[in-house]
Amino acid sequence: MTRTLAAILVTLLPMTAPGAATAQQVAFGGMQQDTRAPVEVTADSLSVNQADGTAMYSGNVVIAQGDMRLAAPRVLVVYSEQASSIQRLEATGGVTLVSGEEAAEAERADYDIEAGTVVMSGDVLLTQGTSALTAQRMTVNLETGTAEMGGRVKTVLQPSGGE
Repeated sequence: MTRTLAAILVTLLPMTAPGAATAQQVAFGGMQQDTRAPVEVTADSLSVNQADGTAMYSGNVVIAQGDMRLAAPRVLVVYSEQASSIQRLEATGGVTLVSGEEAAEAERADYDIEAGTVVMSGDVLLTQGTSALTAQRMTVNLETGTAEMGGRVKTVLQPSGGE
């Protein structure tokens, strides 16, 4: 998975001690999202399983909701019991999440639409300009615009202006 898109687009947050092993709360305002907005999914193929209420999108999957975009090779959509709404999305195979000027990459992302949270896991990379933040796990609350980083957290900060 290339990190170029995230390195160009993305996000930095408050200072985090390099190598901190505990969870870190960060401002993530650009990821604030109306979780009631419609969800649009495009992909190369779709396989629907009526028995368990799921749909597997594969190949160049892009999911859009408001200003938020999620891209991945595969996304499993799990519908509510009544199949009238989407309950959650499970993206795998290398995921990019972009909202406005913020972006994050990880191996996997689980989006709980009702709860308004996205949990990204596996080599999470979050950048803004030339600064970057990495962790093993990031939980984004789309309603409050905050994120919590956990696992081995590392921040690279670039000074602003001058040398």
